Amino acid sequence: MGIQKPAWLEALYSQKFFVGCSYHETAKKNEKNVYCLDCCISICPHCIPSHRFHRLLQVRRYVYHDVVRLEDLQKIIDCSNVQAYTINSAKVVFIKKRPQNRQFKGAANYCTSCDRSLQEPFIHCSLGCKVDFVLKHYKDLSPFLRTCNTLSLSPDFLVPQDMGDDEIKNETPHSTIVDGDEPMSWSSGSSGSENMNMAYSSDQIVRKKRSGLYFCGRSANKVSDEDMATSMSRRKGIPQRSPLC
Repeated sequence: MGIQKPAWLEALYSQKFFVGCSYHETAKKNEKNVYCLDCCISICPHCIPSHRFHRLLQVRRYVYHDVVRLEDLQKIIDCSNVQAYTINSAKVVFIKKRPQNRQFKGAANYCTSCDRSLQEPFIHCSLGCKVDFVLKHYKDLSPFLRTCNTLSLSPDFLVPQDMGDDEIKNETPHSTIVDGDEPMSWSSGSSGSENMNMAYSSDQIVRKKRSGLYFCGRSANKVSDEDMATSMSRRKGIPQRSPLC
C-alpha cells in the first residue's frame, strides 16, 4: 500500500494561520504566519528562535486564503499542474481547496476537485486538490514527495527584535534612530567597510526618539550642532511693552 498523507501535510491543512499566538499574547505582530514541518504546528515570528534549526515554511495571505510560495513548496512536494498566482513578484500556490459552483460546463479548464475555472494547462487550483486527485487515482503519494533536509525562511522575512518601549521598531534599512543633538550615521550599502558620519543632508530625515519630532534637511550644506540646538531650544522672549505716549 502506498504512502498516504504525511504528518506535516495533514497538519498543514488543519492548522490555523493569521490568528494570535497563545504564547505571545501581549507581543506585537504575534500572528501565526510560519509553519514548522518538524513540529507540525503553526508559529508566530516570536516563536522562531525556538525553531531556528527546524524546517520552516512561511505562509502568506492572498484574497482571504492561505498561500505558500511555489519556490518553497516545490522543495517538499511536486506542484506540477497546480495553477500558481503572482503576488509581490513571487508565484504562490493555494494550500486548501476553494470550491466554486458553476452553472454550466464549458470548454475551459476546470479543477479536478472543486470545479474552479483554471488557465491552461493547469488542472488543480490548490495543493489540496492535487493531493486528493493523486490519492484517488494512484493511491500513492510517495512519487510526488521530495526529500528536503533544510528549509529556511526567505531573506525578506522580518523577525521582531526585543526592543525597549522608547525604541521605534521596523525601521527601514540604512536608517538610524538618533537623538536630535547627535550626528546622523549612515553606512553605505555598496561597501560594508565604509561608514560616513553625515549631518543633515538632502532628503534625509533625522528622527528624535520620544518626542515624535521629525527634522527634514533639504539643503546639501551641513548644519552645525550649535545651530540645531538653538533651533530646538528656541523660546519666545519676554514681551516688551510699547512706550507710553
